[in-house]
Amino acid sequence: MQKLLQIHFDFSGPFGEAMSSQLRELAASINQEPGFIWKIWTENQDRREAGGIYLFASEETAQAYLRMHSARLKALGVSEMSGRIFDVNVALSELNHAGFARGPEPLGAE
Repeated sequence: MQKLLQIHFDFSGPFGEAMSSQLRELAASINQEPGFIWKIWTENQDRREAGGIYLFASEETAQAYLRMHSARLKALGVSEMSGRIFDVNVALSELNHAGFARGPEPLGAE
């Protein structure tokens, strides 16, 4: 069963376009994580927070990513982070136009 992972943490920047530019390589590497389906990047410059909402194929892959990312953030000096894993209610999500609940379309499928 797919799992939604919500992570957020204090972040001093960069934000916006600078974040997009500087974290592009990191973003691309996330695509290689086992069980990874997609990520929505989140940021709030006023509150100095960042994070993301992820969809993983299973509880195990979401937990593994959370452990790895927690260690990575700690190594970068982030002392406080929040990570929570949720079930996805596919029927209700699809009713609200969340076709992504099934996962991404194959690359090049347009």
